[in-house]
Amino acid sequence: MPAVLAGEEWQDCIILIFGAPRTAVFAHLDSIGFTVRYGRQLVRIGGPVLETGTRLVGHDSQGAIECTLVIDEETGQPTYEFTRDIDRGTELTFQCDFRETETTVQSCYLDNRLGVWNALRLCETLENGIVVFSCWEEHGGGAVAYLAKYIYETYGVRQALISDITWVTEGVHAGQGVAISLRDSLIPRRSYVERIRRIAEAAGIPHQLEVEGSGGSDAKELQHGAQPWDWCFVGAPEDNVHSPDEIVDKRDIESMLALYQELMRQL
Repeated sequence: MPAVLAGEEWQDCIILIFGAPRTAVFAHLDSIGFTVRYGRQLVRIGGPVLETGTRLVGHDSQGAIECTLVIDEETGQPTYEFTRDIDRGTELTFQCDFRETETTVQSCYLDNRLGVWNALRLCETLENGIVVFSCWEEHGGGAVAYLAKYIYETYGVRQALISDITWVTEGVHAGQGVAISLRDSLIPRRSYVERIRRIAEAAGIPHQLEVEGSGGSDAKELQHGAQPWDWCFVGAPEDNVHSPDEIVDKRDIESMLALYQELMRQL
């Protein structure tokens, strides 16, 4: 059984310590969405897709909420339509409509429910390693900095995998394997990424190489921190990003978990 670090001193984050760890896996728990402002205005949390008619859910002092997103035609700003005013400060998220076929899963918040699922499934076989469930990745960060400092100073661990979900693009395709990111808005240390590539190739696990010039993850706080962390984003690609209809190919989910299991044995 792992040692579990949780509680007020960790805010809403959880750290699981297995055996003699060499590598940490970071999976963020938070979601995009909206905060209720004044006059039925909504403020975005992260970068949700804005489309009039999208169903939103939440809860305030007056009870459960199921309302409709409306985009103001003049300003382009998000508002809501509901039978009453919602308490200011209330958080609203996409209403879940989970769909599964033989080849895909589709839902809101596969980013990062799938990253969390991958980390939890990894725990079933993990002997040595750290699994971190972090917060605030979707809106500015802040948690990984103190988590990484503690892990480095307490366990001497300074290499990480980012268990998150990336994008289907013109170069990364659904069904062709988990994506190993060579870069996004930041560039990880090449020697570390090359080790990961060699392990994936030797194991025969389907994977794709991703190169982007924008975007980011929990890795931002690792790279900007005071400790010498190596990191690599390794995640399945999804389409319909940050919408209620995110979709991922099951083959990519399978290869993601398989690669994490192999990496945590060898890194």
